[in-house]
Amino acid sequence: MKISVMGTGYVGLVSGVCLADKGHDLICVDIDADKVAMINRGEPPIYEKGLEELLKRNVGSRLTASTDLATAVHNTEVSLISVGTPFNGEEIDLTYIEQVARQIGEVLKSKDAYHLVVVKSTVVPGTTDDVVLPILEKASGKKAGRDFGVGMNPEFLREGEAVGDFMDPDRIVMGGMDERSVATLGEVYAVFDGVDKVGTNNKTAEMVKYTANSLLATMISFSNEVANLCTAIGDIDVTEVMSGVHLDKRLSPILDDGSRIKPSFNTYLEAGCGFGGSCFPKDVKALIAHGARHGSPMRILDSAIAVNRDQPRRMVELIRQHYPDLKGLKVAVLGLAFKPGTDDMRESPALPIVTDLVAAGARVTAYDPIARHEAEKMLGTKGIKYCDSVEESIDGVDAIALVTRWPEFQGLPKLLEGREPAPLLVDGRRMLDKGSVSRYEGIGLRGVHA
Repeated sequence: MKISVMGTGYVGLVSGVCLADKGHDLICVDIDADKVAMINRGEPPIYEKGLEELLKRNVGSRLTASTDLATAVHNTEVSLISVGTPFNGEEIDLTYIEQVARQIGEVLKSKDAYHLVVVKSTVVPGTTDDVVLPILEKASGKKAGRDFGVGMNPEFLREGEAVGDFMDPDRIVMGGMDERSVATLGEVYAVFDGVDKVGTNNKTAEMVKYTANSLLATMISFSNEVANLCTAIGDIDVTEVMSGVHLDKRLSPILDDGSRIKPSFNTYLEAGCGFGGSCFPKDVKALIAHGARHGSPMRILDSAIAVNRDQPRRMVELIRQHYPDLKGLKVAVLGLAFKPGTDDMRESPALPIVTDLVAAGARVTAYDPIARHEAEKMLGTKGIKYCDSVEESIDGVDAIALVTRWPEFQGLPKLLEGREPAPLLVDGRRMLDKGSVSRYEGIGLRGVHA
């Protein structure tokens, strides 16, 4: 099929490149001419594992980028809207969604063929039918359902694993205003064999996305609340607690041969210094606000956000237990992105951790394999020295705060062997064995020795 994608951020570009690799003809549209030029050169403007390879394989043949939305809509059968929907504290900002819908509607005015317009951006239930559809009708002067279709196709892409998640999805949710809209969206995804596909209405499709992210965020905050209680009681290690919980056969099913399935889902029941990124915080807060507008308070989600807001500062508290006065203390912060595999700093736990350390007068050295540029933009350089390696960052420090689960940090114990005096290692992801270094503190651990 011929498909246009409006917006070339994480979701838009990954979706466009992957659909092209699956055999569709794609036009990726963006207002930023520099980004468009980069894409047409085969250079992705964002970092995502595996994206550059797929882009280079398809650009110039099945995929092109353009600033010309009108031509893109005229020359395609389906348009995916994949622009940003930032949350302003009270509601998601639909400015970009509305703008693109209006522009597409203007083009549809002069297009005779049926065209499907699909919202792929994350929007609260009701947005596609009550906001996007009326704008399209007004701008085009045509009737939805008769002249064009309107659908909703939420994404379930993890940053750092987005290409793999798109190419090998666990499910595809296809919302539509009518059977024709769902069927047309089904043609887009017909190239995905053996995948569970859900055809539903637009509001349900929108709700699936918010519910999925809210569940995972709540699981993380639940685990962190348990971890904080383990710390308060003492002589309990939350990693051992959760290991015992995970053996519940409903979480880790036992097969007929006695072996266990250990779903990656259970990683959301691991304690740490909190979740971040562009999805979980924004989506949970947006659903809370949406519930309030409909007279349905989201009390569990309110608590999940409250726990997560405070969790990064547990790292600083653990350092203060050993060094009550942080002024002049040399602290290495390892990991700045909100998770491994991405350079995304949005809502990263590293932000409040570094900010609090600098405010207390600590001398911070920071290292992240790929997020340094983003960190410098968001945190600045005052009181922070950005390093090019783990070794440089931990040289001569008093304490180390391990914030992001980058695989290379597994080598920390070896790097710290024989160091005198030994720095305090505060493990915010519980990724290292508590007996692997001489001075260890971790989330959900107090008074427990290896």
